[in-house]
Amino acid sequence: MSLPPVSAETLGHLSDEAPEAPEDPKTGEPVKSQSPLKIAAGRLRRDKVAMVCLVIVVIFVLIGIFAGSIAKLFGVETGPGNPARDLDFLNGGMPREGPPNGGYDPDHPLGIAPQTAEDNLAVLLYGLRTSLMISVLATIVASLIGVVLGLTAGFLGGVVDKIISFFIDLFLTLPYILIALIVAPILNERFALRPEIYSQMQLISLVAILAGFGWMSVARLVRGEVLSLREREFILSAEVIGMPTRRIMFRELLPNLTAPIVVAVSLMLPAFIAAEAALAFLGVGITQGESLGQTIGQAVNYFELYPLFLWEPLIAIVVLVVALNLLGDAIRDAVDPKTRR
Repeated sequence: MSLPPVSAETLGHLSDEAPEAPEDPKTGEPVKSQSPLKIAAGRLRRDKVAMVCLVIVVIFVLIGIFAGSIAKLFGVETGPGNPARDLDFLNGGMPREGPPNGGYDPDHPLGIAPQTAEDNLAVLLYGLRTSLMISVLATIVASLIGVVLGLTAGFLGGVVDKIISFFIDLFLTLPYILIALIVAPILNERFALRPEIYSQMQLISLVAILAGFGWMSVARLVRGEVLSLREREFILSAEVIGMPTRRIMFRELLPNLTAPIVVAVSLMLPAFIAAEAALAFLGVGITQGESLGQTIGQAVNYFELYPLFLWEPLIAIVVLVVALNLLGDAIRDAVDPKTRR
């Protein structure tokens, strides 16, 4: 049985007709195709908890960026105040006005520190800037190291993969707090007599410690993703046509790793903020300049007499870390539909 002939004009009309786009069953409008990142961004915008956390994080970032301007607006500054005038040394060096024994002091909205009369609001503003700067720098450095090593290990495989995996496991077994406790006395002895660069060296060493012990999770994540992606058709095609290895890694593989990298960075940042505060509390982090962890370490001794002195930096760190953690969880859920709440 033969089929009836089809004219060339009919074939032309059939080839020109585009397939109809699927329609939304609720609205009846055509559904537009979207990239995975746009779909994830839409899910994130619909998450009220994520949006509240994002606003909180943005506020903290703006406070850190404009700490100097905000301090001038309130008329406060860092550095020791006037202890002879502002403190009562017969009462353990407590403030004469404001908390804990007085009312609200407009000159010092959050009170002053015992023994030094330093303004708590100024310390909080500049301490937030220090914590955010250190954590962001450490996150950037750790992410770059982790992405490069993860890409290299996953794509090249073989001996290179075994060597990089060995170093990942090695660094995971080393306690970074112990390493920090070892490095701090060395820096104190090496640069204590050079105060012009001592604070910079403290910052650099702290970023190096946090990044040096924070890149392994990113490297493992990227390596696992690359192991699954390198067998895909577009990678095999790129290898067949002779595309250079570096181009395949950074032009073909890396764009497909955006989502897991964003999730890893969003979860790494709050961990570094908490770690910086913990190290400063132990006297290993920033000791020159303002630091929330350093303030908490000083305020512990006055908790019974002056609890507000401890609660101010502690609440700031807790709110920032919780907001970043919840935002990171929301980003992870938005990127991966299987874990969506």
